[in-house]
Amino acid sequence: MRAIAVSAFRADPALVEMPKPEPEAGEVRVRIEYAALNPCDWQAAQGSLDDGLAPRVFPLVVGVDFAGRVDMIGSGGNRFRVGDQVFGRTAGPASGAGTYCDYVSVPQDSAITLVPDGLPLRTAAALPSAGMAAAEILEIAVLRGHESLLVIGAAGGVGSYLTQLASARDVRVLAAVRGDERKRMAALGATVTIDTTDRPLEAAVRETCPDGVDALVDLVSTTPDAFAARAALVRGGGIALTTRGVATGAALPADVTGIDFRLEPTPVLLDVLAEGVAEGVLRVPIDIELPLEKAPQALDRNRTGGARGKTVIVL
Repeated sequence: MRAIAVSAFRADPALVEMPKPEPEAGEVRVRIEYAALNPCDWQAAQGSLDDGLAPRVFPLVVGVDFAGRVDMIGSGGNRFRVGDQVFGRTAGPASGAGTYCDYVSVPQDSAITLVPDGLPLRTAAALPSAGMAAAEILEIAVLRGHESLLVIGAAGGVGSYLTQLASARDVRVLAAVRGDERKRMAALGATVTIDTTDRPLEAAVRETCPDGVDALVDLVSTTPDAFAARAALVRGGGIALTTRGVATGAALPADVTGIDFRLEPTPVLLDVLAEGVAEGVLRVPIDIELPLEKAPQALDRNRTGGARGKTVIVL
């Protein structure tokens, strides 16, 4: 099968030929039709997510999100059948289950579920990681309505979903982006869009929320100092959450709770997201579609930041 893989950490991702995986007991093999790009894909290829505990299997196939059709079932009981359209998120490249490839085998009780009628596979592929992260973040932030939420990096996949889900709860979303994204972010439900290339973030936030925001979700800052500077915009008693693992060690205000977010994917969350799309509550912001062989260039672009929605890889 075709796959985008690295031969070692920090090696350039390349198109290679690999054997098809064989499903073990309790697994299903999926013929992937679409995969979606996430920052964790290039981070895994660089070795940034390596904890030294998981086995390192090279070539390491990149990717975690997928949508396709079940084409083989392992022995034992299984909740899927051959031919089922499914989408989900694998445990990741370190488990030997990357998704920038033609086939992947995953446990049937993992974060995989049926694609509901009417949901295109390309749309389903763009939901798992970013959509589940946004839904879990909103629950952790305990925002129920009329509070204020500052999202740094709001134009990307997680930010776009989070803006929609929060605004659906009547949360005032301040969307910090790079470039003029006012029209697009307003359509997703943002109350205020701040172009950080045009004006200082602090001045723009204080103009809308003089006492600070109730919650910060920082999808961008890569150092504790940068995260702490943005957490200073949170009012006393609020929370500051990061997806980049930099809350630990950050000098946050004493009355602001810092959180390092880690995604806990489940099939139930996938069903909730798919239902939201079907009901029109959630729009899937697909920015680019490209063939598998162009995935290495897409990873390079994503590394520089400034994403405008999801990149979908067509297999």
